[in-house]
Amino acid sequence: VRCMLNIWGVMLFIRLSWIVGQAGIGLSVLVIGMATVVTTITGLSTSAIATNGFVRGGGAYYLISRSLGPEFGGAIGLIFAFANAVAVAMYVVGFAETVVELLKENGTLMIDEMNDIRIIGAITVVILLGISIAGMEWEAKAQIVLLVILILAIGDFVIGTFIPLDSKKPKGFFGYKAEIFMENFGPDFRQEETFFSVFAIFFPAATGILAGANISGDLADPQSAIPKGTLLAILITTLVYVGIAVSVGSCVVRDATGNVNDTIVTELTNCTAAACKLNYDFSSCQSPAGCHYGLMNNFQVMSMVSGFAPLISAGIFSATLSSALASLVSAPKIFQALCKDNIYPGFQMFAKGYGKNNEPLRGYILTFLIALGFILIAELNVIAPIISNFFLASYALINFSVFHASLAKSPGWRPAFKYYNMWISLVGAILCCIVMFVINWWAALLTYVIVLGLYIYVTYRKWLCWGKTPTIWTTNVNWGSSTQALTYLNALQHSIRLSGVEDHVKNFRPQCLIMTGAPNARPALLHLVHAFTKNVGLMICGHVHMGPRRQAMKELSTDLAKYQRWLIKNKMKAFYAPVHAEDLRDGGQYLMQAAGLGRMRPNTLVVGFKKNWRQGDMRDVETYINLFHDAFDVQYGVVVIRLQEGLDISHLQGQDSKSLSSPLNLADQRLLDASSQFQKKQGKSNIDVWWLFDDGGLTLLIPYLITTKKKWKDCKIRVFIGGKINRIDHDRRAETSYFKAVKLFWVFFQSMLLIYSHLPSHIAAFEEMIEPFRLHEDDKEQEVADKMKEDEPWRITDNELELYKTKTYRQIRLNELLKEHSSTANIIVMSLPVARKGAVSSALYMAWLEVLSKDLPPILLVRGNHQSVLTFY
Repeated sequence: VRCMLNIWGVMLFIRLSWIVGQAGIGLSVLVIGMATVVTTITGLSTSAIATNGFVRGGGAYYLISRSLGPEFGGAIGLIFAFANAVAVAMYVVGFAETVVELLKENGTLMIDEMNDIRIIGAITVVILLGISIAGMEWEAKAQIVLLVILILAIGDFVIGTFIPLDSKKPKGFFGYKAEIFMENFGPDFRQEETFFSVFAIFFPAATGILAGANISGDLADPQSAIPKGTLLAILITTLVYVGIAVSVGSCVVRDATGNVNDTIVTELTNCTAAACKLNYDFSSCQSPAGCHYGLMNNFQVMSMVSGFAPLISAGIFSATLSSALASLVSAPKIFQALCKDNIYPGFQMFAKGYGKNNEPLRGYILTFLIALGFILIAELNVIAPIISNFFLASYALINFSVFHASLAKSPGWRPAFKYYNMWISLVGAILCCIVMFVINWWAALLTYVIVLGLYIYVTYRKWLCWGKTPTIWTTNVNWGSSTQALTYLNALQHSIRLSGVEDHVKNFRPQCLIMTGAPNARPALLHLVHAFTKNVGLMICGHVHMGPRRQAMKELSTDLAKYQRWLIKNKMKAFYAPVHAEDLRDGGQYLMQAAGLGRMRPNTLVVGFKKNWRQGDMRDVETYINLFHDAFDVQYGVVVIRLQEGLDISHLQGQDSKSLSSPLNLADQRLLDASSQFQKKQGKSNIDVWWLFDDGGLTLLIPYLITTKKKWKDCKIRVFIGGKINRIDHDRRAETSYFKAVKLFWVFFQSMLLIYSHLPSHIAAFEEMIEPFRLHEDDKEQEVADKMKEDEPWRITDNELELYKTKTYRQIRLNELLKEHSSTANIIVMSLPVARKGAVSSALYMAWLEVLSKDLPPILLVRGNHQSVLTFY
């Protein structure tokens, strides 16, 4: 009922006869057919979406937003609400035209035709606003009464076509005549009208198909009512439109004077028009003054043809007022649904509803003001194409929604309505876009720009608002859009395709598994790794949950959503991967073996330096060191990152230097400041690379990738290499050619000799550091020493200390050189010394790392797995 009332609107009684005059019967039927094709395809698409789940209030906006997501939904929701508001003006102007025509016939115009339309239109829209605010109950009852009047008016016209009266012949109505049918069958475009301009004026007649969907929130069973009602309305109204177009084209000539004296007394040899054959001469209509009757000149042809003219006027009133009323109710409800979703914060005030039916009173006022503004244009032929453009954009997106949802193959896409096809929906979407351009190319272009602009705004705001509360994006709203489904499908297909391709050194990228624990506990670690993985490689934050299994599993599920949201909020292109394990080593093994998907798997383990290794349980240190060996076993590279202040700020969560209830101690303040240092622009400084071992090139690739990022682009890479005294020049030349080959042209080279001087004081400090961890087996009985070594394998034996004395001296000397040459660098990247598994105790190895990296700027100790990562190889 609601769809029929909207489709049988102002065009049926006031413009269809004029369209037949301009386009002829043949092209008029084609115009109606084209509009029907568009609306039928859209009706099928609407039915598919409407039966795929519960439909709430908001009509087309709700359907599109829940299918394509808030980006498209937000854009089209605003346009569709505006189109409905403008439609109110179109229907009211149609009503006012008819009233003014009646006033003119009786010689009672108030000012002139144009201003009278404005005055009557303004009064009418105020009355309609009052009816709408009174509530849906009044509006629904009014619709039924208006439908009855409308059907009676159509019947009155049909009856009238069979009763030709002599008094109507001067006005061009002769009843069904073959001559008139033949003459009116072809087009006769005048006043610069074309087929598509006529189509643009007619198309709003077809836009009523969403009237039912627009009040979806008020329907008892929208899943059943929307498909049946929409498709039946299209069928019935199309038959009526075609029938009336053929009828009026067969009964009424294009031009008539209205003068009873224009009958033909003698036969005219030069008059071949249908009217001449019916004894009337309307040739005077060809003069510049023209005529006031006939299909081309009189918008009230249907009243003139009808059996009882006042009933047609009543039909026009009911058609125009019912459509205006429906649009006046639809627009605020669509706008209210849009505002409730908080897509545009500036419109939030319009989300509020009043009364038991949650009526959008503020939306009614806004719609009233928009309608009033367009009523002042007072020209139906100007307002109609504007609406056509906006409705076609809405229809295009509804059709595209169905195609997109079908293409995504989401298990959640299973409409109860089966009579749709994804390719037909795509054709419908393309057809709508083509018709928009044909009707008015610049208006279509403007609509596309508006939709695209709103789409970009909503997308930008969506990412901007991640993690903030309260907003739509961070509460429990998840619309399960087809955009999400298609993104998943594309990701899956590309991942599978990638798995079928062999690795190549040119495509190597560091894909890092970072042992962060809770990601927000070690932000400096994340930001530094992000500097060389962002838009380049995979980054997974590993978090090992230990303790009772049941409790850990609860934490796992809550942490997964919490920390992934935290990563997105902080613009980290990373994944969070929690696991439960008995200890850190087991958890690390699980992650290294199972994290990632296909080719999207980590190849580099990143850990923070264990700063408290001397104070903690040495069994934890054993576990920590064994992680490195486990990584090498599964062909991972290893990166150890050390900041002198430390990395873990979990005890300072939620604090920063600007918002503290009480001042921090000096150590905590330094820790907090250090944790954010990699978020700032690094300025013109150095990244010093100490390349001591050829590990495949990872030690060189990481600093290069860091300098490709905006915050680090002003930094210069300096490479230091070790060498023997008699090979320095040879090595320098070799390395220079190497760096050119791998395109590191701006590198500063320096060869370093490891001359062990000035060591005694440093050696004494080293020995003091390791003293608590030594076994001193020479001072104990053999059995006691063996027992201690078995129970505490991390202890340093005298034999081991002597065996690796040169390596110990090397770490001490390297620290001296680092302080001498790289103390002002922004960051140091250095080859990580590796001890043979089972040969070097954990305490001695940690002592090497400690003495090598102490009192320095942030340092990355890097060791590749000897897999080539640079194309030079």
